[in-house]
Amino acid sequence: MVISISTAAVPAMLLAGALAAGPAAGAAFLFSTGDPDGRIATGARPSTTGKIEIESADDFILGQTTSINHATFTGLLPAGVSLSDIGNVHLEIYRVFPKDSQNPPSGNVPTRVNSPSDVAFQEREVASSNLSFVASILNGSFSAANSVLNGINKIPNQTTGGEGPVTGQEVLFDVSLLTPFFLPADHYFFIPQVELSSGDFLWLSAAKPITGGTGAFDPDLQSWIRNEDLAPDWLRIGTDIVGAAAGGAAPTFNAAFSL
Repeated sequence: MVISISTAAVPAMLLAGALAAGPAAGAAFLFSTGDPDGRIATGARPSTTGKIEIESADDFILGQTTSINHATFTGLLPAGVSLSDIGNVHLEIYRVFPKDSQNPPSGNVPTRVNSPSDVAFQEREVASSNLSFVASILNGSFSAANSVLNGINKIPNQTTGGEGPVTGQEVLFDVSLLTPFFLPADHYFFIPQVELSSGDFLWLSAAKPITGGTGAFDPDLQSWIRNEDLAPDWLRIGTDIVGAAAGGAAPTFNAAFSL
């Protein structure tokens, strides 16, 4: 683990690359959703003493077998929490349901169509010595208009509207995969988790459809979330949890990351 405690301004989304194998062996692969948009921040933590696991997920597509050795993601640390309070950082790759899943599902959520699968396809973490990271503070006070941390419920109580605005330190995690993710061509979800000695890490949303980063792609699925009590099922952060405002459609979100 490597932690940077500099608060100097750095790009909010480092466009880190990886090598693609297969027909275009040696070609650089790059994917980015762009900078955080301040619309929502969602829980993303491993299971720790007294706290259950929360996984937030956003998708990407690979057109050929690809080795991913670098990633970035951006989220919020609570005010007053230091970068030295960061413990384990855990990354997961999931495929799209019904792969790696029980089918038919339990029926505890409105739908599993286009959700992450039941179980992870690949995982890396600091605790297993196959991942290192540098964390940098981008903004000492960054606000998101809504949040989801505790309100992750089975039907019929899934639509809470979210838990309201949050403000914290905007932090960029620049991750080196010492053991790369080696992924065949497919549709995947990326899931980062950050362990803190105090408080909770929240992953920040990015624009949907993508307006920055490497641009829009199709199909760009909305972000999903679950906790240990909901697993193996997932909820759509916008459609299921936030829900539609009066007379309008439910929002949909991406999350701020690059591969």
